[in-house]
Amino acid sequence: MLGRFFGRAGAGAAEEPAPKPFSFPEPLPTWPPGGGFARGRISIGGGELELAAATAFEKICALSPSARLQQACGVTFYRPTALPDGFSVLGHYCQPNSRPLHGHLLVARAGADTTRSPLCAPRDYELVWAFHASGASRACSGYGRSDAYFWLPVPPEEYRALGFLVTTDAAKPALDDVRCVRADLTDDECEPHGALLRLQLKPQPSSASASPAGEAAFVVRGLRPLRRGMREKGIGAGTFCCAVDGRSPPREQGGLACLKNVDLDLTAMPTLEQVHAVIKHYGPTLFFHPKEVYLPSSVAWYFKNGAKLFRKGGGAVGEEIDAEGSNLPGGGWNDGEYWMDLPCDAKRRQEVCRGDIESAELYAHVKPAMGGACTDVAMWVFCPFNGPARLKLGMVSMPLGTTGQHVGDWEHFTLRVSNLTGELMAVYYSQHSGGRWVDASALEYAAGNKPAVYSSRNGHASYPYAGVYLQGSAALGVGILNDAARSKLYVDSSVKYRIVSAEYLGDGVVVEPQWLQFMREWGPTVIYKSKTRMEGTTKRLPLRIRGSAENMVSKMPNELSKEEGPTGPKEKNMWEGDERW
Repeated sequence: MLGRFFGRAGAGAAEEPAPKPFSFPEPLPTWPPGGGFARGRISIGGGELELAAATAFEKICALSPSARLQQACGVTFYRPTALPDGFSVLGHYCQPNSRPLHGHLLVARAGADTTRSPLCAPRDYELVWAFHASGASRACSGYGRSDAYFWLPVPPEEYRALGFLVTTDAAKPALDDVRCVRADLTDDECEPHGALLRLQLKPQPSSASASPAGEAAFVVRGLRPLRRGMREKGIGAGTFCCAVDGRSPPREQGGLACLKNVDLDLTAMPTLEQVHAVIKHYGPTLFFHPKEVYLPSSVAWYFKNGAKLFRKGGGAVGEEIDAEGSNLPGGGWNDGEYWMDLPCDAKRRQEVCRGDIESAELYAHVKPAMGGACTDVAMWVFCPFNGPARLKLGMVSMPLGTTGQHVGDWEHFTLRVSNLTGELMAVYYSQHSGGRWVDASALEYAAGNKPAVYSSRNGHASYPYAGVYLQGSAALGVGILNDAARSKLYVDSSVKYRIVSAEYLGDGVVVEPQWLQFMREWGPTVIYKSKTRMEGTTKRLPLRIRGSAENMVSKMPNELSKEEGPTGPKEKNMWEGDERW
């Protein structure tokens, strides 16, 4: 239903230029032959529905925040063009104007093995919202140079809509402009994600009897399956959702769905030879800070240079570990019975802490993503030691002694590649307990189509660009400093890597090393006193500033108090699940 709101900005607000199409620094290679990878099509539902990726687009219109919010970026809405023969649109595409145009919007057609049509035109459209370029009643004005109408397809019974359509006039789109998908080929459990656009609105009374409405916002967000991971079947179509106050249309009124790879057909996943080709072509260069002391090493180097296995009640000496970790206990869970630690000799311990970058290699876990429509290559880097943290407290930064130090540091970043096109879609940068995806169009490329990854000094979190990052409260200026910079200390993951797991290829194709099965901690638990000392200090401050200081300390990361011994890659939630963001 059309809302009774209008925008705060005046008519004629400047419109941002539409982004230019993105192209990779170098042409994509010819991938090794075999299987369905990068063939331009994937089938779901036992061949009933065939999917392709639309990557060419035509601009429909753009929306931008008001003049008061110039720091916020606008978005442009697009319709796909140059569709393959017989394929239909499932919804329109939206992206921010802050990066080049780089869309992966799925389109569909009925497969050869179908008895009941998997696609159907909607029976009607619902106008969800409208913006006018200049004064309009019961609509919003001043956010762009053309009108914008947002239409939700109303699907027939037993079909679902997957995306919105956008037009620049008030006439409903033609019913043939979009297709709905049969319900059994869709995933109802979808969620909005990201924040493409948020426009503050204020009520416009339509009559003297109209009750005043509160302030609201028009929100445009992406749409993805709620359950994601290597064993999940949901496929995001690349469409968007929009609502007022962030409320999506109720499911019983035709709320949007995602696609579902019903039988989890993985025939579009790359072969082992193709995986090697993907890593060699896209493998990032991992840069360490020029002042980094605690560098990475290979796991084999760490074991051969004195790492010890300890067992509860087993004494203080520990057991030597062979290069492949074949004597490590495998399986089970992190029950506290075993852990690793550095050698006891102080000199040798210091040497191992510094790592050996010449031996370092990235450990790749290759797995399906988005219901088999994509391949994720999670690349793990091992550092024998995590260095001490530095604290930023307003304008002051200070070392925190031993706080943040721990043995056995595992970090990672993840490449997401389209199984339809073979294109790198995005890279996930893991940062302590979180991280973020960065679209391929917004990456910094170190060489060719190989992105740059910057490892923060001492802590080894991954960032897409050099700079200083704050882990804590940016608003208060309180947190742990993460310095990232380019230097001559780097590891080229396109050359120095090892595929350690690719379960979808079947038993025996990739033999997992024994150390990957070690589900316990790669270092002992460490207790710190930094946060306790700071809390005691704030209690002695004058009353006029004590409250602010206590609030700032409460925002500091929990790692200032205690650091659990880190577990290995296979114990992490994202091993089978999706990246946390």
